[in-house]
Amino acid sequence: MKRQHGMRLDDRIVLYLQMAGLYHLARLNESWFRLDKPLVSAFIERWRPETHTFHMPFGECTITLQDVAYHLGLPIDGQYVSGCLTDFSRFIEGSRPPWVWFEELLGVLPPANCIDKFIVKCTWFEETFSDLSQGADDETVRRYARAYIMMLLSTQLFGDKSGTCLHIRWLPYVARLEDMGQYSWGSAALSWLYRCMCRVANRNVVKLAGPLQLLQSWIFWRFPGFRPDGYDVFHWPLAWRWGGYQPSLSNKGPRVANWRLRIDLLQLGDFLWMLYSLAEVVQVVHPEILDPRHMTLWRATTALIYFAVIEWHPVDRVLPQFGGVQGRPRATLNIDFLMSKDGRGRDRWFPLSLQSWHMHWSDRAQHVLQFDIVPDPGPSHEYLDWWYQHGRRFLSPELLLGDPRRAAIPAQVIERVPGRRPEMDQLPDVLENRRVARRQCVGTRSSQREWIWLEEAIDVMERRGGDVGGELGGLVDEVESEVVPEVVVGGTRVQEEVVTGMTGDPMMVIAVEMGSGTLGAQVVIVEEVAVGE
Repeated sequence: MKRQHGMRLDDRIVLYLQMAGLYHLARLNESWFRLDKPLVSAFIERWRPETHTFHMPFGECTITLQDVAYHLGLPIDGQYVSGCLTDFSRFIEGSRPPWVWFEELLGVLPPANCIDKFIVKCTWFEETFSDLSQGADDETVRRYARAYIMMLLSTQLFGDKSGTCLHIRWLPYVARLEDMGQYSWGSAALSWLYRCMCRVANRNVVKLAGPLQLLQSWIFWRFPGFRPDGYDVFHWPLAWRWGGYQPSLSNKGPRVANWRLRIDLLQLGDFLWMLYSLAEVVQVVHPEILDPRHMTLWRATTALIYFAVIEWHPVDRVLPQFGGVQGRPRATLNIDFLMSKDGRGRDRWFPLSLQSWHMHWSDRAQHVLQFDIVPDPGPSHEYLDWWYQHGRRFLSPELLLGDPRRAAIPAQVIERVPGRRPEMDQLPDVLENRRVARRQCVGTRSSQREWIWLEEAIDVMERRGGDVGGELGGLVDEVESEVVPEVVVGGTRVQEEVVTGMTGDPMMVIAVEMGSGTLGAQVVIVEEVAVGE
Protein backbone atom coordinates (compact mmCIF):
# COMPACT_ATOMS: atom_id res chain seq x y z
CA MET A 1 0.00 0.00 0.00
CA LYS A 2 2.28 2.75 -1.23
CA ARG A 3 0.50 4.49 -4.08
CA GLN A 4 -1.02 7.27 -1.98
CA HIS A 5 2.12 8.20 -0.09
CA GLY A 6 2.64 10.87 -2.74
CA MET A 7 -0.59 12.58 -1.65
CA ARG A 8 -0.37 14.10 1.82
CA LEU A 9 -3.41 13.91 4.11
CA ASP A 10 -4.08 17.61 4.60
CA ASP A 11 -6.03 18.67 7.69
CA ARG A 12 -8.41 20.72 5.54
CA ILE A 13 -9.85 17.62 3.83
CA VAL A 14 -10.32 15.61 7.04
CA LEU A 15 -13.87 16.91 7.37
CA TYR A 16 -14.82 15.50 3.97
CA LEU A 17 -13.21 12.14 4.81
CA GLN A 18 -15.15 11.99 8.06
CA MET A 19 -18.42 12.75 6.28
CA ALA A 20 -17.66 9.96 3.81
CA GLY A 21 -16.82 7.45 6.58
CA LEU A 22 -13.31 7.02 5.16
CA TYR A 23 -11.17 8.93 7.66
CA HIS A 24 -10.03 5.86 9.64
CA LEU A 25 -9.05 4.16 6.40
CA ALA A 26 -7.09 7.25 5.32
CA ARG A 27 -5.11 7.18 8.57
CA LEU A 28 -3.64 3.85 7.49
CA ASN A 29 -1.69 5.83 4.88
CA GLU A 30 0.62 6.94 7.68
CA SER A 31 2.34 3.55 7.56
CA TRP A 32 3.58 1.20 4.88
CA PHE A 33 1.87 -2.16 4.48
CA ARG A 34 3.79 -5.01 2.92
CA LEU A 35 2.24 -8.36 2.15
CA ASP A 36 3.68 -11.62 3.43
CA LYS A 37 3.11 -13.44 0.15
CA PRO A 38 3.93 -17.01 1.32
CA LEU A 39 1.58 -16.65 4.31
CA VAL A 40 -1.26 -15.26 2.19
CA SER A 41 -0.65 -17.90 -0.50
CA ALA A 42 -1.01 -20.66 2.09
CA PHE A 43 -4.31 -19.19 3.27
CA ILE A 44 -5.62 -18.77 -0.27
CA GLU A 45 -5.11 -22.52 -0.72
CA ARG A 46 -7.68 -22.90 2.05
CA TRP A 47 -10.25 -20.55 0.52
CA ARG A 48 -13.31 -22.20 -1.00
CA PRO A 49 -15.34 -20.10 -3.48
CA GLU A 50 -18.39 -22.35 -2.91
CA THR A 51 -18.69 -21.36 0.76
CA HIS A 52 -16.66 -18.12 1.01
CA THR A 53 -14.82 -19.59 3.97
CA PHE A 54 -11.33 -20.84 4.79
CA HIS A 55 -11.39 -24.62 5.30
CA MET A 56 -9.19 -25.34 8.31
CA PRO A 57 -8.41 -28.54 10.23
CA PHE A 58 -10.76 -27.38 13.02
CA GLY A 59 -13.61 -26.19 10.79
CA GLU A 60 -14.49 -23.08 8.83
CA CYS A 61 -13.72 -19.40 9.41
CA THR A 62 -13.92 -16.30 7.27
CA ILE A 63 -13.62 -12.52 7.11
CA THR A 64 -16.98 -10.95 7.94
CA LEU A 65 -18.47 -7.46 8.00
CA GLN A 66 -17.53 -7.28 11.65
CA ASP A 67 -13.87 -7.80 10.76
CA VAL A 68 -14.05 -5.07 8.11
CA ALA A 69 -15.43 -2.63 10.67
CA TYR A 70 -12.74 -3.37 13.26
CA HIS A 71 -9.71 -3.62 10.99
CA LEU A 72 -10.45 -0.77 8.56
CA GLY A 73 -12.95 1.33 10.51
CA LEU A 74 -15.44 1.38 7.63
CA PRO A 75 -19.22 1.91 7.92
CA ILE A 76 -21.36 -1.17 7.28
CA ASP A 77 -24.92 0.08 7.07
CA GLY A 78 -25.85 2.22 4.07
CA GLN A 79 -26.68 2.09 0.39
CA TYR A 80 -24.97 -0.37 -1.92
CA VAL A 81 -21.99 0.84 -3.98
CA SER A 82 -23.16 0.26 -7.52
CA GLY A 83 -24.09 1.95 -10.78
CA CYS A 84 -22.33 1.38 -14.10
CA LEU A 85 -18.79 1.64 -15.44
CA THR A 86 -18.96 3.70 -18.62
CA ASP A 87 -22.38 5.34 -19.06
CA PHE A 88 -22.79 6.70 -15.54
CA SER A 89 -23.02 10.32 -16.73
CA ARG A 90 -26.06 9.39 -18.79
CA PHE A 91 -27.84 8.14 -15.69
CA ILE A 92 -26.82 10.81 -13.18
CA GLU A 93 -25.67 14.08 -14.67
CA GLY A 94 -27.88 14.78 -17.67
CA SER A 95 -25.88 13.13 -20.44
CA ARG A 96 -22.77 15.24 -20.11
CA PRO A 97 -19.59 13.59 -21.44
CA PRO A 98 -17.66 12.00 -18.56
CA TRP A 99 -14.41 13.83 -19.22
CA VAL A 100 -16.21 17.18 -19.24
CA TRP A 101 -17.63 16.23 -15.88
CA PHE A 102 -14.16 15.11 -14.71
CA GLU A 103 -12.71 18.54 -15.50
CA GLU A 104 -15.55 20.31 -13.71
CA LEU A 105 -15.09 18.27 -10.54
CA LEU A 106 -11.28 18.21 -10.39
CA GLY A 107 -10.46 21.44 -12.21
CA VAL A 108 -7.99 19.85 -14.62
CA LEU A 109 -7.97 17.24 -17.37
CA PRO A 110 -5.23 14.57 -17.66
CA PRO A 111 -3.10 14.60 -20.83
CA ALA A 112 -3.96 12.09 -23.53
CA ASN A 113 -0.98 9.85 -22.69
CA CYS A 114 -2.36 9.37 -19.15
CA ILE A 115 -5.84 8.28 -20.28
CA ASP A 116 -7.01 4.93 -21.60
CA LYS A 117 -10.79 4.91 -22.17
CA PHE A 118 -12.07 5.45 -18.60
CA ILE A 119 -8.74 4.82 -16.86
CA VAL A 120 -6.28 7.43 -15.53
CA LYS A 121 -2.72 6.71 -14.42
CA CYS A 122 -2.16 6.98 -10.67
CA THR A 123 1.12 8.79 -11.24
CA TRP A 124 -0.78 11.69 -12.79
CA PHE A 125 -2.96 11.98 -9.68
CA GLU A 126 0.08 11.92 -7.40
CA GLU A 127 1.88 14.59 -9.38
CA THR A 128 -1.15 16.85 -9.86
CA PHE A 129 -2.56 16.63 -6.32
CA SER A 130 0.62 16.07 -4.33
CA ASP A 131 0.21 19.20 -2.22
CA LEU A 132 -2.59 21.59 -1.27
CA SER A 133 -1.40 25.20 -1.22
CA GLN A 134 -1.82 27.22 1.97
CA GLY A 135 -4.06 29.88 0.43
CA ALA A 136 -6.38 27.47 -1.39
CA ASP A 137 -10.04 28.50 -1.51
CA ASP A 138 -12.93 26.21 -0.57
CA GLU A 139 -13.51 24.94 -4.12
CA THR A 140 -9.81 24.00 -4.48
CA VAL A 141 -9.97 22.12 -1.18
CA ARG A 142 -13.03 20.21 -2.39
CA ARG A 143 -11.25 19.28 -5.62
CA TYR A 144 -8.25 18.02 -3.69
CA ALA A 145 -10.59 16.03 -1.41
CA ARG A 146 -12.23 14.45 -4.46
CA ALA A 147 -8.87 13.44 -5.92
CA TYR A 148 -7.68 12.07 -2.56
CA ILE A 149 -10.84 10.00 -2.09
CA MET A 150 -10.68 8.60 -5.64
CA MET A 151 -7.10 7.49 -5.02
CA LEU A 152 -7.97 6.12 -1.56
CA LEU A 153 -10.78 3.96 -2.91
CA SER A 154 -8.82 2.80 -5.96
CA THR A 155 -5.67 1.81 -4.09
CA GLN A 156 -6.57 0.72 -0.56
CA LEU A 157 -10.03 -0.81 -1.06
CA PHE A 158 -10.71 -1.62 -4.70
CA GLY A 159 -7.29 -1.95 -6.27
CA ASP A 160 -6.81 -4.17 -9.30
CA LYS A 161 -3.82 -6.32 -10.17
CA SER A 162 -2.11 -3.58 -12.18
CA GLY A 163 -1.92 -1.21 -9.22
CA THR A 164 -1.08 1.67 -11.54
CA CYS A 165 -4.44 2.94 -12.80
CA LEU A 166 -7.60 4.53 -11.47
CA HIS A 167 -11.11 4.16 -12.93
CA ILE A 168 -13.32 7.23 -13.03
CA ARG A 169 -16.36 5.23 -11.87
CA TRP A 170 -16.10 7.28 -8.67
CA LEU A 171 -17.18 10.54 -10.29
CA PRO A 172 -20.88 10.17 -9.33
CA TYR A 173 -19.81 9.66 -5.72
CA VAL A 174 -17.26 12.44 -5.29
CA ALA A 175 -19.58 14.85 -7.11
CA ARG A 176 -21.63 14.93 -3.89
CA LEU A 177 -19.07 14.77 -1.10
CA GLU A 178 -21.63 15.46 1.60
CA ASP A 179 -23.62 12.34 0.59
CA MET A 180 -20.75 9.83 0.53
CA GLY A 181 -21.43 8.80 4.11
CA GLN A 182 -24.70 7.20 2.97
CA TYR A 183 -22.89 4.26 1.34
CA SER A 184 -21.79 0.94 2.78
CA TRP A 185 -18.10 1.04 1.98
CA GLY A 186 -17.45 -1.91 4.27
CA SER A 187 -19.76 -4.32 2.45
CA ALA A 188 -18.41 -3.22 -0.95
CA ALA A 189 -14.81 -3.77 0.19
CA LEU A 190 -15.63 -7.24 1.51
CA SER A 191 -17.44 -8.12 -1.71
CA TRP A 192 -14.36 -7.17 -3.73
CA LEU A 193 -12.02 -9.12 -1.43
CA TYR A 194 -14.23 -12.20 -1.71
CA ARG A 195 -14.25 -11.94 -5.49
CA CYS A 196 -10.48 -11.49 -5.71
CA MET A 197 -9.86 -14.53 -3.48
CA CYS A 198 -12.35 -16.59 -5.49
CA ARG A 199 -10.56 -15.66 -8.70
CA VAL A 200 -7.08 -16.46 -7.44
CA ALA A 201 -8.31 -19.81 -6.12
CA ASN A 202 -8.24 -20.79 -9.80
CA ARG A 203 -4.89 -22.46 -10.45
CA ASN A 204 -4.46 -20.44 -13.66
CA VAL A 205 -4.61 -17.10 -11.81
CA VAL A 206 -1.35 -16.09 -10.14
CA LYS A 207 -1.93 -12.55 -8.82
CA LEU A 208 -4.13 -11.33 -6.00
CA ALA A 209 -5.79 -7.90 -5.74
CA GLY A 210 -8.22 -6.23 -3.34
CA PRO A 211 -7.88 -4.84 0.24
CA LEU A 212 -5.02 -7.13 1.16
CA GLN A 213 -4.09 -5.23 4.33
CA LEU A 214 -7.49 -6.40 5.65
CA LEU A 215 -6.70 -10.03 4.81
CA GLN A 216 -3.25 -9.97 6.41
CA SER A 217 -4.42 -8.07 9.50
CA TRP A 218 -7.25 -10.57 9.98
CA ILE A 219 -4.76 -13.46 9.85
CA PHE A 220 -2.43 -11.91 12.41
CA TRP A 221 -5.24 -11.00 14.82
CA ARG A 222 -7.25 -14.23 14.58
CA PHE A 223 -4.23 -16.58 14.70
CA PRO A 224 -1.95 -15.42 17.55
CA GLY A 225 0.63 -18.08 16.69
CA PHE A 226 1.21 -16.45 13.30
CA ARG A 227 1.82 -12.91 14.54
CA PRO A 228 5.22 -11.31 13.95
CA ASP A 229 7.21 -10.29 17.01
CA GLY A 230 7.60 -6.68 18.07
CA TYR A 231 4.15 -5.34 17.11
CA ASP A 232 2.53 -5.08 20.51
CA VAL A 233 1.47 -1.41 20.35
CA PHE A 234 -1.62 -0.61 18.33
CA HIS A 235 -4.30 2.01 17.82
CA TRP A 236 -7.53 2.32 15.90
CA PRO A 237 -8.27 0.83 13.39
CA LEU A 238 -6.78 -2.56 14.22
CA ALA A 239 -4.94 -2.93 10.90
CA TRP A 240 -2.75 0.00 11.99
CA ARG A 241 -0.89 -2.43 14.30
CA TRP A 242 0.95 -4.07 11.40
CA GLY A 243 2.10 -0.91 9.67
CA GLY A 244 5.78 -1.12 8.80
CA TYR A 245 5.82 -4.92 8.90
CA GLN A 246 8.74 -6.22 6.79
CA PRO A 247 8.29 -9.88 5.78
CA SER A 248 11.14 -11.90 4.38
CA LEU A 249 11.32 -11.83 0.60
CA SER A 250 13.52 -14.90 0.10
CA ASN A 251 12.78 -18.59 -0.40
CA LYS A 252 9.11 -18.13 -1.20
CA GLY A 253 8.54 -21.75 -2.22
CA PRO A 254 9.88 -23.35 0.99
CA ARG A 255 8.12 -20.69 3.07
CA VAL A 256 4.77 -21.51 1.46
CA ALA A 257 5.31 -25.20 2.30
CA ASN A 258 6.23 -24.24 5.87
CA TRP A 259 3.10 -22.11 6.32
CA ARG A 260 1.01 -24.89 4.78
CA LEU A 261 2.31 -27.34 7.35
CA ARG A 262 1.78 -24.91 10.23
CA ILE A 263 -1.84 -24.45 9.17
CA ASP A 264 -2.29 -28.21 8.95
CA LEU A 265 -1.15 -28.53 12.57
CA LEU A 266 -3.61 -25.95 13.93
CA GLN A 267 -5.84 -27.03 16.80
CA LEU A 268 -9.27 -25.77 17.80
CA GLY A 269 -7.83 -23.41 20.41
CA ASP A 270 -5.41 -21.73 17.99
CA PHE A 271 -8.14 -19.52 16.50
CA LEU A 272 -9.66 -16.59 18.41
CA TRP A 273 -13.41 -16.94 17.90
CA MET A 274 -14.35 -13.94 20.06
CA LEU A 275 -11.43 -11.67 19.23
CA TYR A 276 -13.22 -8.37 19.76
CA SER A 277 -14.21 -9.20 23.33
CA LEU A 278 -10.57 -9.00 24.43
CA ALA A 279 -9.80 -6.15 26.82
CA GLU A 280 -6.97 -4.82 24.65
CA VAL A 281 -9.35 -4.43 21.72
CA VAL A 282 -12.21 -2.93 23.74
CA GLN A 283 -9.86 -0.18 24.99
CA VAL A 284 -9.14 1.18 21.50
CA VAL A 285 -12.39 0.55 19.64
CA HIS A 286 -14.01 3.66 18.16
CA PRO A 287 -17.63 4.24 19.25
CA GLU A 288 -18.73 4.92 15.66
CA ILE A 289 -18.68 1.25 14.67
CA LEU A 290 -20.63 0.26 17.79
CA ASP A 291 -23.70 2.05 16.47
CA PRO A 292 -26.52 -0.55 16.65
CA ARG A 293 -27.45 -0.05 12.99
CA HIS A 294 -23.94 -1.17 12.00
CA MET A 295 -23.53 -3.91 14.61
CA THR A 296 -26.81 -5.58 13.69
CA LEU A 297 -25.71 -6.14 10.10
CA TRP A 298 -22.60 -8.03 11.16
CA ARG A 299 -24.87 -11.10 11.51
CA ALA A 300 -26.82 -10.61 8.26
CA THR A 301 -26.76 -13.30 5.57
CA THR A 302 -27.13 -11.05 2.57
CA ALA A 303 -25.69 -10.07 -0.78
CA LEU A 304 -22.52 -7.96 -0.77
CA ILE A 305 -22.44 -5.59 -3.73
CA TYR A 306 -19.69 -3.73 -5.55
CA PHE A 307 -20.95 -2.64 -8.98
CA ALA A 308 -21.19 -5.89 -11.02
CA VAL A 309 -19.65 -7.98 -8.22
CA ILE A 310 -22.21 -9.88 -6.14
CA GLU A 311 -20.95 -12.08 -3.31
CA TRP A 312 -22.61 -13.79 -0.34
CA HIS A 313 -22.01 -13.11 3.36
CA PRO A 314 -21.87 -16.62 4.93
CA VAL A 315 -22.56 -15.84 8.59
CA ASP A 316 -24.51 -19.10 9.02
CA ARG A 317 -21.27 -21.09 8.52
CA VAL A 318 -19.19 -19.19 11.12
CA LEU A 319 -21.56 -18.67 14.07
CA PRO A 320 -18.76 -19.12 16.68
CA GLN A 321 -17.20 -15.86 15.44
CA PHE A 322 -20.32 -14.15 16.81
CA GLY A 323 -20.61 -16.12 20.04
CA GLY A 324 -22.74 -19.04 18.84
CA VAL A 325 -22.37 -22.79 18.42
CA GLN A 326 -21.85 -24.04 14.89
CA GLY A 327 -24.11 -26.90 13.87
CA ARG A 328 -24.00 -28.76 10.61
CA PRO A 329 -24.56 -26.07 7.96
CA ARG A 330 -27.20 -26.08 5.28
CA ALA A 331 -26.27 -26.61 1.66
CA THR A 332 -24.39 -23.57 0.42
CA LEU A 333 -26.01 -21.13 -1.99
CA ASN A 334 -24.74 -21.75 -5.53
CA ILE A 335 -24.12 -18.41 -7.27
CA ASP A 336 -21.52 -19.60 -9.77
CA PHE A 337 -23.29 -17.70 -12.53
CA LEU A 338 -22.61 -14.40 -10.75
CA MET A 339 -18.90 -15.21 -10.62
CA SER A 340 -18.73 -14.59 -14.37
CA LYS A 341 -20.13 -11.06 -13.98
CA ASP A 342 -17.35 -8.50 -13.68
CA GLY A 343 -18.68 -5.57 -15.71
CA ARG A 344 -16.72 -6.32 -18.86
CA GLY A 345 -18.36 -6.15 -22.25
CA ARG A 346 -21.51 -4.15 -22.78
CA ASP A 347 -22.15 -1.81 -19.87
CA ARG A 348 -25.35 -2.10 -17.85
CA TRP A 349 -27.02 -0.21 -15.05
CA PHE A 350 -26.32 -2.86 -12.42
CA PRO A 351 -29.07 -1.92 -9.93
CA LEU A 352 -31.50 -2.81 -12.73
CA SER A 353 -29.77 -5.77 -14.43
CA LEU A 354 -28.98 -7.37 -11.02
CA GLN A 355 -32.09 -6.01 -9.35
CA SER A 356 -33.00 -9.00 -7.17
CA TRP A 357 -29.61 -8.98 -5.44
CA HIS A 358 -29.71 -5.22 -4.92
CA MET A 359 -33.16 -5.59 -3.39
CA HIS A 360 -31.78 -8.28 -1.08
CA TRP A 361 -29.27 -5.78 0.30
CA SER A 362 -32.03 -3.16 0.60
CA ASP A 363 -33.91 -5.67 2.81
CA ARG A 364 -30.76 -6.51 4.77
CA ALA A 365 -32.35 -5.88 8.17
CA GLN A 366 -34.76 -8.75 7.53
CA HIS A 367 -31.92 -11.24 7.04
CA VAL A 368 -30.13 -10.84 10.36
CA LEU A 369 -29.62 -14.24 12.00
CA GLN A 370 -30.94 -14.86 15.51
CA PHE A 371 -29.12 -17.52 17.53
CA ASP A 372 -28.10 -18.29 21.08
CA ILE A 373 -24.96 -16.64 22.49
CA VAL A 374 -23.00 -19.04 24.70
CA PRO A 375 -20.01 -18.63 27.06
CA ASP A 376 -17.95 -21.16 25.08
CA PRO A 377 -18.54 -20.58 21.36
CA GLY A 378 -17.21 -23.07 18.85
CA PRO A 379 -18.18 -25.93 16.56
CA SER A 380 -20.57 -28.55 17.90
CA HIS A 381 -19.91 -32.28 18.05
CA GLU A 382 -22.37 -32.76 15.18
CA TYR A 383 -20.45 -30.27 13.04
CA LEU A 384 -16.98 -31.70 13.71
CA ASP A 385 -18.20 -35.25 13.14
CA TRP A 386 -19.47 -34.13 9.74
CA TRP A 387 -16.38 -31.99 9.06
CA TYR A 388 -13.92 -34.77 9.88
CA GLN A 389 -15.67 -37.01 7.36
CA HIS A 390 -16.22 -34.59 4.47
CA GLY A 391 -13.85 -31.63 4.84
CA ARG A 392 -10.42 -31.53 3.26
CA ARG A 393 -8.60 -30.66 6.43
CA PHE A 394 -4.96 -31.23 5.46
CA LEU A 395 -2.87 -30.24 2.44
CA SER A 396 0.63 -31.33 3.45
CA PRO A 397 1.99 -34.83 2.73
CA GLU A 398 1.13 -37.45 5.35
CA LEU A 399 4.84 -37.99 5.94
CA LEU A 400 5.09 -34.49 7.45
CA LEU A 401 1.83 -34.63 9.39
CA GLY A 402 2.25 -37.92 11.20
CA ASP A 403 -1.29 -38.86 10.12
CA PRO A 404 -3.35 -36.50 12.34
CA ARG A 405 -6.49 -37.61 10.49
CA ARG A 406 -7.19 -40.10 13.24
CA ALA A 407 -7.35 -37.37 15.87
CA ALA A 408 -10.46 -37.63 18.04
CA ILE A 409 -12.95 -34.82 18.55
CA PRO A 410 -11.86 -32.79 21.64
CA ALA A 411 -13.70 -33.58 24.87
CA GLN A 412 -14.84 -29.98 25.40
CA VAL A 413 -16.62 -30.11 22.05
CA ILE A 414 -18.55 -33.24 23.05
CA GLU A 415 -19.82 -31.41 26.12
CA ARG A 416 -20.84 -28.31 24.10
CA VAL A 417 -24.61 -28.04 23.81
CA PRO A 418 -25.82 -27.15 20.30
CA GLY A 419 -27.52 -23.77 20.12
CA ARG A 420 -30.73 -22.77 18.44
CA ARG A 421 -30.57 -23.25 14.68
CA PRO A 422 -30.91 -19.79 13.11
CA GLU A 423 -33.79 -19.15 10.76
CA MET A 424 -32.80 -17.90 7.31
CA ASP A 425 -34.37 -17.53 3.89
CA GLN A 426 -33.54 -20.12 1.26
CA LEU A 427 -32.67 -18.35 -1.99
CA PRO A 428 -32.70 -20.15 -5.35
CA ASP A 429 -29.35 -21.20 -6.80
CA VAL A 430 -27.95 -19.30 -9.78
CA LEU A 431 -26.09 -22.03 -11.64
CA GLU A 432 -23.51 -21.37 -14.30
CA ASN A 433 -24.96 -23.51 -17.09
CA ARG A 434 -24.34 -21.03 -19.87
CA ARG A 435 -20.78 -22.04 -20.63
CA VAL A 436 -21.63 -25.74 -20.62
CA ALA A 437 -24.59 -25.20 -22.94
CA ARG A 438 -22.55 -23.05 -25.28
CA ARG A 439 -19.81 -25.67 -25.51
CA GLN A 440 -22.37 -28.36 -26.31
CA CYS A 441 -24.22 -26.31 -28.91
CA VAL A 442 -21.55 -24.15 -30.46
CA GLY A 443 -18.41 -26.20 -30.18
CA THR A 444 -14.90 -24.92 -30.75
CA ARG A 445 -14.42 -22.33 -33.46
CA SER A 446 -11.15 -21.20 -34.96
CA SER A 447 -12.40 -17.78 -36.00
CA GLN A 448 -11.80 -14.95 -33.54
CA ARG A 449 -14.82 -12.95 -34.75
CA GLU A 450 -17.45 -12.35 -32.06
CA TRP A 451 -20.74 -14.10 -32.70
CA ILE A 452 -22.82 -11.50 -30.89
CA TRP A 453 -26.08 -12.59 -32.51
CA LEU A 454 -25.63 -16.12 -31.21
CA GLU A 455 -24.82 -15.04 -27.66
CA GLU A 456 -27.87 -12.77 -27.61
CA ALA A 457 -30.04 -15.63 -28.80
CA ILE A 458 -28.68 -17.89 -26.06
CA ASP A 459 -29.47 -15.19 -23.48
CA VAL A 460 -33.06 -15.01 -24.74
CA MET A 461 -33.42 -18.79 -24.54
CA GLU A 462 -32.08 -18.88 -20.99
CA ARG A 463 -34.53 -16.19 -19.90
CA ARG A 464 -37.38 -18.20 -21.42
CA GLY A 465 -36.25 -21.17 -19.38
CA GLY A 466 -36.01 -23.40 -22.44
CA ASP A 467 -33.38 -25.91 -23.50
CA VAL A 468 -30.60 -24.10 -25.33
CA GLY A 469 -29.50 -27.12 -27.34
CA GLY A 470 -33.03 -27.99 -28.41
CA GLU A 471 -33.92 -24.44 -29.46
CA LEU A 472 -30.85 -23.80 -31.59
CA GLY A 473 -32.50 -25.72 -34.42
CA GLY A 474 -35.34 -23.19 -34.32
CA LEU A 475 -32.82 -20.37 -34.32
CA VAL A 476 -31.60 -21.40 -37.74
CA ASP A 477 -35.16 -21.14 -39.07
CA GLU A 478 -35.41 -17.53 -37.86
CA VAL A 479 -32.62 -16.32 -40.12
CA GLU A 480 -32.48 -16.20 -43.90
CA SER A 481 -30.91 -19.45 -45.14
CA GLU A 482 -30.20 -21.38 -48.28
CA VAL A 483 -30.33 -25.18 -47.86
CA VAL A 484 -27.59 -27.21 -49.49
CA PRO A 485 -28.41 -30.80 -50.55
CA GLU A 486 -27.88 -33.53 -48.02
CA VAL A 487 -24.77 -35.72 -48.18
CA VAL A 488 -23.83 -38.98 -46.52
CA VAL A 489 -20.43 -39.33 -44.85
CA GLY A 490 -19.55 -42.73 -43.46
CA GLY A 491 -23.20 -43.64 -42.80
CA THR A 492 -23.90 -40.33 -41.06
CA ARG A 493 -26.16 -37.85 -42.77
CA VAL A 494 -24.75 -34.36 -42.95
CA GLN A 495 -26.59 -31.25 -44.06
CA GLU A 496 -25.00 -27.85 -44.63
CA GLU A 497 -26.71 -24.48 -44.58
CA VAL A 498 -25.38 -21.13 -45.69
CA VAL A 499 -26.88 -18.75 -43.12
CA THR A 500 -27.03 -14.99 -42.94
CA GLY A 501 -26.85 -14.18 -39.25
CA MET A 502 -28.10 -11.11 -37.45
CA THR A 503 -24.83 -9.36 -38.18
CA GLY A 504 -25.36 -9.78 -41.91
CA ASP A 505 -22.27 -11.96 -42.32
CA PRO A 506 -22.65 -15.21 -44.30
CA MET A 507 -21.52 -18.31 -42.46
CA MET A 508 -21.69 -22.07 -42.84
CA VAL A 509 -23.77 -24.11 -40.40
CA ILE A 510 -23.15 -27.84 -40.44
CA ALA A 511 -25.98 -29.97 -39.02
CA VAL A 512 -25.13 -33.59 -38.22
CA GLU A 513 -27.57 -36.38 -37.41
CA MET A 514 -26.13 -39.51 -35.80
CA GLY A 515 -28.32 -42.51 -36.63
CA SER A 516 -32.07 -42.10 -37.08
CA GLY A 517 -34.21 -39.17 -36.10
CA THR A 518 -35.20 -35.74 -37.28
CA LEU A 519 -32.40 -33.70 -38.77
CA GLY A 520 -32.06 -30.42 -36.89
CA ALA A 521 -32.92 -31.78 -33.46
CA GLN A 522 -29.26 -31.19 -32.62
CA VAL A 523 -27.31 -28.53 -34.47
CA VAL A 524 -23.58 -28.08 -34.05
CA ILE A 525 -22.01 -24.91 -35.43
CA VAL A 526 -18.53 -26.09 -36.18
CA GLU A 527 -16.82 -23.18 -37.84
CA GLU A 528 -17.50 -19.94 -39.66
CA VAL A 529 -16.36 -20.18 -43.27
CA ALA A 530 -16.64 -17.89 -46.27
CA VAL A 531 -19.45 -18.78 -48.65
CA GLY A 532 -18.02 -20.56 -51.68
CA GLU A 533 -15.02 -22.04 -49.90
